[in-house]
Amino acid sequence: MRSVCWSPTWSPGHEGHGLEQVTLRENGVDSVLLAFDEDGEPFRLNYHLDWDHRGRLLLAELESHKETRVASLTLRSDGEGNWQDAAGGALPHLAGCIDIDIWPTPLTNSLPIWRSQLQIGERRGFRMAWVAAPALTVEAKPQAYTRVAERVYLFESLDGSGFKAELPVDENGLVIDYPELFRRVG
Repeated sequence: MRSVCWSPTWSPGHEGHGLEQVTLRENGVDSVLLAFDEDGEPFRLNYHLDWDHRGRLLLAELESHKETRVASLTLRSDGEGNWQDAAGGALPHLAGCIDIDIWPTPLTNSLPIWRSQLQIGERRGFRMAWVAAPALTVEAKPQAYTRVAERVYLFESLDGSGFKAELPVDENGLVIDYPELFRRVG
């Protein structure tokens, strides 16, 4: 078990206010995030992820609280790109997604890094189940990672936004800092 914390820096007027505390287990993670949304309102996000021995997501349970609104989302995957909701209903719009990317946390950027074992200079595209908090909506989004140095990866959103960021990682492949979005603390 290992605990890691990040401070969110993306919300104008609230940069550095908030904290995500992640507890990593052998095949999963539990997290609590306290932050301010883009509209300046505070919210809390709790999530629990389980993955198999190959690093493929099997279960994601999320709950967010913003003012009096509570949202929850449960996703199940077979690790081969087939997804279901909490009631066992198929989610065909997520077909082919192996990994999950939860906004806002840098933790889920580490999942494709761990699983892909890219060599320096190698680039790989991914279809991600992208979850947006605090509403907890989910959609498929294309992304790419390129290993540019021993402990640096270039993240690219391929959804037409043109967003890119160089992500330094520690010896365990966990994101250290995410420019303009998060910084590791502790």
